[in-house]
Amino acid sequence: MDNLQEQTLRKALNGDINAFQSLFGEFQNQLKSYLYRLLANRNDAEDLTHDTFIKAFDKLHTFRGEASLKTWFFQIATNLSYNYLQRQKRWTEDVSEKAKNLVLENENLRNEIISVHETSPEARYDMKEHIDTCFTCISKNLPIENQIALMLKDVYDFSVAEICHILNKTEGVVKYLLQDGRNTMAAIFDRRCALVNKNGICHQCSELNGWFNPKQNQQEELMKLDLVKGSKKFDRDELYRLRANLVKAIDPIRSNGSDLQDLLLRCNRIAMGEVKLN
Repeated sequence: MDNLQEQTLRKALNGDINAFQSLFGEFQNQLKSYLYRLLANRNDAEDLTHDTFIKAFDKLHTFRGEASLKTWFFQIATNLSYNYLQRQKRWTEDVSEKAKNLVLENENLRNEIISVHETSPEARYDMKEHIDTCFTCISKNLPIENQIALMLKDVYDFSVAEICHILNKTEGVVKYLLQDGRNTMAAIFDRRCALVNKNGICHQCSELNGWFNPKQNQQEELMKLDLVKGSKKFDRDELYRLRANLVKAIDPIRSNGSDLQDLLLRCNRIAMGEVKLN
């Protein structure tokens, strides 16, 4: 912690809400995107970000500097999201097919997707952003602690020691959660993703790209993706790492296609029975 941050922290400890906002603001956008990837729900991510702010300000006197402020904020947010996720069931591998069938059977939902795509400035379809959304969907197949550990390490670059602090787990347990989570993610991608495996059963990226970008040369767009270009020479673990690196570079809440991807995630939540179809 540098001198300026220490001075700001002292002010916050004395009850200066503006000083605390300055500290929290350094990590707020990243924290919100992390919660969004865990919950797959923009409104809930925003609510929990606000709840994290309130709880952290209320508990600031308990901060002892045993970890960084960023780690401490993420620990509070993780605990809040854990309680939320425990009330939900894990998603299934076939969530995208269920959502696709839902859209095909419901004209109002199809029209809503078309309307958002045509009217929102943040509803451009980009295959990279959809791969990011797919990463979120696949991660929701994991047990909660695996999902959290994987997101913290592979997307937000927390160290194993920091994740131990956030989850209150030993190093051995965190390393197991990461290995098990990666193996499961890589295996699901390997048997499902048609972008990199001709036997894959999920063509959603290509189908949606054809729907929203009908005049685009799809093969040219595909070959811009490292994971597609390298699919024949990389094993599934390396392809997982390529996906994770792609996801790191995208802010799912502020991307050019964020509104469209949020609506597609809502279709998945409807398919999983988390929300009702209006």
